[in-house]
Amino acid sequence: MDRYLTRLQEALLFATRDMTPEALMRHPEGRWNSAEILEHLYLTYKNTGKGFARCLQAGRPLASSPTFRQRLKTMLVAELGYFPHGRNSPDHVRPRGTSTGTIMSEIGPQLEAMDRVISEAEVRYGSNVCLLDHPSLGPLTGKQWRKFHWVHGRHHVKQIERLKRGIS
Repeated sequence: MDRYLTRLQEALLFATRDMTPEALMRHPEGRWNSAEILEHLYLTYKNTGKGFARCLQAGRPLASSPTFRQRLKTMLVAELGYFPHGRNSPDHVRPRGTSTGTIMSEIGPQLEAMDRVISEAEVRYGSNVCLLDHPSLGPLTGKQWRKFHWVHGRHHVKQIERLKRGIS
């Protein structure tokens, strides 16, 4: 698995180790709990994997041409590792109430499956080719997708760690 995604998987395991199901459900009013954060991440991996599967099925990259604004966002996130705070998640990656046990057992395999389908698209179309559009960042290469997931995941790992310590 890619080094960014390996680091992400390790960070998620470290952040959630020793957390009971009750601890995963604690949260301040109006905020997601750790289980919901994990479900959100799981859904991002699943949807990215589906997007890459569509790319492979189409027989070509599905990336558009980037706008200047998208290039700037991509540079901030996928190159500099900055993740902006205070953004609302798109509806298709909002938690839906999937059981904590299911999320905890499937998040790692889903991350690995996403990495495999990204790798397959890179082999088929090239590693320096924009392969698929991100809803906000626009067209990304496989490497940029992986870095996005690392930066995004790291942002949420910090939230889980604060929830674990009882800090909102």
